[in-house]
Amino acid sequence: MRLDGQSESGNVEDRRGQGGRRPPMLMGGGVTGLLLLALVVYLKGGGLGDFVKLAVQQQKAQPQIEHRRADPNAAPDPEEEELKKFVGIVLKDTEDVWTKVFSENGGKYQQPKLILFSGFVQSACGGASSAVGPFYCPGDANVYLDLEFYKDLDRKFGAKGDFAQAYVVAHEVGHHVQNLLGITEKVDAMRGGPKANEFSVRLELQADYLAGVWAFHANKMRDMLEQGDVEEAMNCAKQIGDDTLQKRAQGYVVPDSFTHGTSVQRTRWFTKGLKSGSLKGAEELFAIPYQDL
Repeated sequence: MRLDGQSESGNVEDRRGQGGRRPPMLMGGGVTGLLLLALVVYLKGGGLGDFVKLAVQQQKAQPQIEHRRADPNAAPDPEEEELKKFVGIVLKDTEDVWTKVFSENGGKYQQPKLILFSGFVQSACGGASSAVGPFYCPGDANVYLDLEFYKDLDRKFGAKGDFAQAYVVAHEVGHHVQNLLGITEKVDAMRGGPKANEFSVRLELQADYLAGVWAFHANKMRDMLEQGDVEEAMNCAKQIGDDTLQKRAQGYVVPDSFTHGTSVQRTRWFTKGLKSGSLKGAEELFAIPYQDL
């Protein structure tokens, strides 16, 4: 990615190392814990909201322990500080792109905040550990990210590269765009029915599509993409597809339990957004038959 000279967003709030009481993590943080927790949620047919709630419920059943406060005199981790700067630049880029796209479509974009945390965080959607991975909370319009997630993507999943990391931010911001457009509320109202998982998959694939729309406009505005960037994002989408995650965790897949889409679907819809750059094109996700996704 070509990011030289780009400014950082003023909407990044750093809560890493903050003290406070929290429940202990019952499983390893980052993607490993995410996989174990995901299996339970998949079998229950839950979506992201259920995913976060289950993590909190499991943790609340345990005794409270003190969350160790980071040493304020300790030298910052250079790798994490570089990632923090990178995330700020990517968030600023999404702000520029979506402000432009909303304006072109007769709307006004309201910028989200991105909360950096370590281990555990409180949001308007409840408390959550790093085990749930990056998430967006419609209740406070914030994106939440533990930078350890990026290290897990690289080390445990082979999803390498700066554009793969940018895709993660763009996907969560895509959920914010859905919230602003009223799509999230409509889908949440339908999640209690027999096709709850199908609606969840459509919502997640739409966020992938919107991440692609961002990349289209960012490249058009700033010539951002370099050789290999698109492949990095597609590999990241592939590695976190429902079928790939389930196969890696339990050796087989349960299609009826999918909540985010298969690896093929996730790469397909990201690519569609990247090629079209059309906000209106996102409507197709809820218009076509489920089997055609």
